[in-house]
Amino acid sequence: MPCGPNDQDGWGQSIVKPFDAPQAALGNVETDRVATLIAAASDIALILDQHGTIRDLALGNDELGAHVSEDWIGRAWSDTVTAESRSRVEALLADALNDSGLPIWQQLAHVSANGTEVPVRYCAARLGNRDHLIAVGRDLQGFAALQQRLVDAQQSLERDYWRLRQLETRYRLLFRSSSDAVLVMDPATGKVVEANPAATELLSADPRRLVGRHFPEGFDEAGTRAIESLIAGVRAAGRANEVRARLRSGVELSVSAALIRQENTSLVLLRLARVAQTTETSPERIEQRSGLAKIMERAPDGIVVTSQDGRIQSANAAFLDLIQITSEDQVRGESLDRWLGRPGVDLNVLLANLRQHSAVRLFATTIRSDYGASSEVEISAVAIQNGEKPSFGFIIRNVDRRVSAEGGSAQALPRSVEHLTELVGRVPLKEVVRESSDMIERLCIEAALELTGDNRASAAELLGLSRQSLYVKLRRYGLSDAGSEGGGEGGNPGPTRSG
Repeated sequence: MPCGPNDQDGWGQSIVKPFDAPQAALGNVETDRVATLIAAASDIALILDQHGTIRDLALGNDELGAHVSEDWIGRAWSDTVTAESRSRVEALLADALNDSGLPIWQQLAHVSANGTEVPVRYCAARLGNRDHLIAVGRDLQGFAALQQRLVDAQQSLERDYWRLRQLETRYRLLFRSSSDAVLVMDPATGKVVEANPAATELLSADPRRLVGRHFPEGFDEAGTRAIESLIAGVRAAGRANEVRARLRSGVELSVSAALIRQENTSLVLLRLARVAQTTETSPERIEQRSGLAKIMERAPDGIVVTSQDGRIQSANAAFLDLIQITSEDQVRGESLDRWLGRPGVDLNVLLANLRQHSAVRLFATTIRSDYGASSEVEISAVAIQNGEKPSFGFIIRNVDRRVSAEGGSAQALPRSVEHLTELVGRVPLKEVVRESSDMIERLCIEAALELTGDNRASAAELLGLSRQSLYVKLRRYGLSDAGSEGGGEGGNPGPTRSG
């Protein structure tokens, strides 16, 4: 009985038309010829008894013959396959013995001599009225290799796909975060294909309307011609020199272009940059400015340049030493208020005066380092007009030595109310109150001595102090003259009061 491809292993099913009258058509075919035909039509054919023992085998495939051992004859069919395939062997034998119709196909995995698995697709049928069975197999090694190549190709495609996705993500991130204005244009249509945020800001265009718009647009007539000539040169030669073009708003731009190819099309990558407006560009002037920058960097006074809101843009080495920080990168972007003596007060006062008067001179305050050290400083500042966004420059001078030379010790008594107000924010309130009390006490003693004609006994009476307490305070404030503590008392020490 011929085997029909009624697959139950995912191979699909198809109907095979058997012979209508095989007996009349074939007659009594000789056994040798049938055996030869079966061996030639199949990759492997097994003659089995009803118990599934291999009695004989024939090979029609040299490649498969390298994996089939001669000792298969006499062994059970199920012993030549893997453990997972044994249940399928039993199903093939049961179907052949029961003669239930068109035989089924099952894929088995034989174990070769070197331990590898060899896939073979079998069907089995009874041989006439005999108890013998025949199993016809087709070698699937070529199909398995083809399947493996397909899987490998799919995995390779997946890897390439994710690699391209990662490249695209990096390109998008770089394209959007670039500070340079970049446009991608289709030279065939003259329309913008892509534009980064810097380009939309530079051209003062709506980002949703810039893509798909013709370029150049918004330039004066000369600028438009220069850009069109640039694009034509890039398309013809692949590269072109940089040109300058002016927008109708008066802003002059430097435009460079490069040709990029994408599949079968070509695109033009345009880079736009604002041209710095300088009145003096001679080598002498450039050298002078370079020298000025070096002087500012090496100046012994701290120099800081900030934005309008007081955030540091650059600072020299002297300022970094003053706040005890090693690198300019650590302060860039930070608010100057972080290191000023009165947080939230000093910087606001400085910025308000700079906006109103464009300059501030000798503003006294303190600078605190990151490690808690405090220094007395004087700040002079100036507003720098830099287009629409002015910057502020601060010169910070450490006056610790000068203050100590002029003012004596830190515990020196304040001489005026103005001096007291200068202490606010530099020392705690408790110390300001104490020094205010000392100043008032001294002023009262001086007034009492002046009213009594420097008669200390009377002055003590006037102040409600004992003479001994008055002498102590006179020595404390430096008002007593050596050897004159008893003078002006008329030899009469007078009554003593407790201070």
